[in-house]
Amino acid sequence: MKQAQFLNVVDRDEAERRFRAALGPLTPVGKERVPLGEALGRVLGEDVVSPVDVPGFDRSNVDGWAVRSEDTFGALEAEPRRLRVLPGVIAMGRIPDATVEQGTALAIPTGGVVPRGADAVVMVEHSILDGDSVLVTKAVTPGRAITYAGTDVAQGEIVLRARDVLTSRETGILAAIGLDQVAVLRRPRVAILSTGDELASPGRPLPPGAVYDSNAVILADAVRECGGEPLSLGIVADDPEAVRAAVLRGLAEADMLLLSGGTSKGPGDLNVRVLEEALDPPGIVVHGVALKPGKPLCLAASGNKAVVVLPGFPTSAIFTFHEFVAPVIRALAGRDERASETARARLPFRVTSEHGRTEYVLVRLTTDEADRRVAYPIGKGSGSVTTFSHADGFFVIGEHVEMIDAGEDVEIHPVAGARPRQVDLVVIGSHCVGLDVLLGRLAARGVTSKLITVGSEAGLSAVRRGECDVAGVHLYDRATGTYNAPFLGPGLELVHGYGRMQGVVYRKGDPRFEGRAADEAVRAAARLADIVMINRNRGSGTRALYDRLLGDARPPGFAVEASSHRAVAAAVVQGRADFGIAIDIVARDRGLGFLPLVEERFDFVVPSRRRERAAVRAFVAELEDPATRAALRERGLCA
Repeated sequence: MKQAQFLNVVDRDEAERRFRAALGPLTPVGKERVPLGEALGRVLGEDVVSPVDVPGFDRSNVDGWAVRSEDTFGALEAEPRRLRVLPGVIAMGRIPDATVEQGTALAIPTGGVVPRGADAVVMVEHSILDGDSVLVTKAVTPGRAITYAGTDVAQGEIVLRARDVLTSRETGILAAIGLDQVAVLRRPRVAILSTGDELASPGRPLPPGAVYDSNAVILADAVRECGGEPLSLGIVADDPEAVRAAVLRGLAEADMLLLSGGTSKGPGDLNVRVLEEALDPPGIVVHGVALKPGKPLCLAASGNKAVVVLPGFPTSAIFTFHEFVAPVIRALAGRDERASETARARLPFRVTSEHGRTEYVLVRLTTDEADRRVAYPIGKGSGSVTTFSHADGFFVIGEHVEMIDAGEDVEIHPVAGARPRQVDLVVIGSHCVGLDVLLGRLAARGVTSKLITVGSEAGLSAVRRGECDVAGVHLYDRATGTYNAPFLGPGLELVHGYGRMQGVVYRKGDPRFEGRAADEAVRAAARLADIVMINRNRGSGTRALYDRLLGDARPPGFAVEASSHRAVAAAVVQGRADFGIAIDIVARDRGLGFLPLVEERFDFVVPSRRRERAAVRAFVAELEDPATRAALRERGLCA
């Protein structure tokens, strides 16, 4: 290629097509481990799995009294309920020895460990101490003022995913789960070379006819903003051998090379001539683009390394940098190229608030069939470290508003300057470790996703309303004895997933369960006064199994609803509950006993009108891939 190529000016899209074709697939340049204190702004190189439960114990959210909620039912200021005060006070950082029996209460501070037997905490403001008794003036429901172990983060849960950019929100999560190092993507090194006899470095006297080299500073900071690491090659005079030596150094030490100036046909501009001789194939692919500013742009590749000669004028240089170079750096750094939006969004369901206070509701955003934004409120409580990280934004409920009805629009504000994450695939519904496998493999292929876990029934409703691409479901139909298919309606298709074994989890060695059949053990346990269960959230497929097993029985713990299989396991491991229902994978991970109950189907529902979307096709193809099926089997699923 000779400099005459500059006469063959191409349009912007053709220039980008040639450039990207020369570079081939763009993938991150590698991984490295860094201390947590140096992780801010870096891109995660792999999924982060929590080694601990957060919180690590059942924690009181207020100062007050640990009680059995049923002992407070009917309590009023005029007719308080009297409870016997147990001796002692729960010390911070200590596991209490006492057990809260029927008709008793134990003093507990904010952040204290909830003792066995208690399923709620009465605020001190709603009590009156009377000798060795306490008068409760307001009833509490099960779970009131308690954050249960593993509610925020459960051991074994993926709390951050590969390609997440670490802000203070994410580093807070890493600290909360006890990590002091993290695997991040290596920042691509971008060599920056300024050429020209007329250039001078800032801080030095400016000779007549010279200009300060501002491009080097602009480009270095722009590289950092894109997630790259600039390597300054300094200023080189208009000498072919000196420029060639600098070019070869940049190619040897960096992942990309940027030159500033030397792209026109003037006698002193020689960068393009040097590149014609110094680069490995494919070499220069474009020299001249129909841009204003930016026409002299030169795009090239040496092997798979991008080489770009930007125009000398700063405005042209930074414009063409953001058009052609920045997306490549972000891709090499594992970052998302696309800009995001904030606007008004529709609520999919009613949201209530207390009168007299302004409330900020964190949300995750998706879009419906009419391309209108939909805001899904999220939250695990004020002490959660994950909710803030996962949020795309928030809306404000005024102090005089008690309810915003389903279908109403709210104004979405960004979270701490963050922009809503635009993704390829939106999945709403039940959660499963197999779904983690699928989405992780899609991410490795460049398909980004957003998972909003609301349970099978809510996921089915979301897919009917057109608010997602895929819904994960495991709903059992008693009439037919089958899963999922009976719940489909017009315009919905079932994509067959895999089987997973549900069963009763318990602490190994418990004679009430050891060696017994699951259904027999649960029905027998439900009649015992000293056993505590842990339930699942209403609307989940697992909740239907509880209801089928228990019938009309309501053993202690029935009203306490865990949000996931791992949260059920955490409750049993911690001793708050004696049994629950979860999948066998979780039981193995936590060292719990397991009584098989039923092999259920975890399938996926897709709207027919979205079946041909590229991301949906990629999801279905990934699910059918033999390598994926093998990965699912390795996780203990029946694929």
